[in-house]
This record gives sequence, structure tokens and C-alpha cells, in this order.
Amino acid sequence: MRTVAVLLAAGAVFTGGRAVADAPASPVAVDTYTVGSGETLWSIASGFTAPGEDVRETVDDLVTLNNRASSGLVAGEQILVPAGD
Repeated sequence: MRTVAVLLAAGAVFTGGRAVADAPASPVAVDTYTVGSGETLWSIASGFTAPGEDVRETVDDLVTLNNRASSGLVAGEQILVPAGD
């Protein structure tokens, strides 16, 4: 047990106790989108996905952008989507 404590202390000395973090994400321009009856995140994401790119990644981006726990939508709900150019 003592050996483990010594190794941990030595590791802290050699690393300098520095914290490492990712750089902040670049700001993303967004628009508000009102969900229509029968629309899904997949159908909405399809409209924002460039040809040859994966719609699943766009769905993931929309879930993250809107801080959602799930991908379920309700008609009339407003979500954030990438701003059109």
C-alpha cells in the first residue's frame, strides 16, 4: 500500500499536477426550426447533411446542439439547427 502511495506521489511530481482540457468548441451559427407533424430528427438532419456525408453524424450533432437526452420530437417543438449559408 505504501508503494502505491509513493508511486502516485512521484507521478504527480513528474506531471506537475497540470490539468489538461480540450480547446473550447468553435461557435456554431444556428437557426430555430419548428418541427412539423411526423418529422423525426433523421428527416430533419437529412436536409442539413451534405451529399456524401453521414446523416447519423448530423443527427448526433442535432442531439448535442439541442442538449437532448433522446431523439424524440413533438410537432410544434422548436429546435436549433445549423444556420443556412
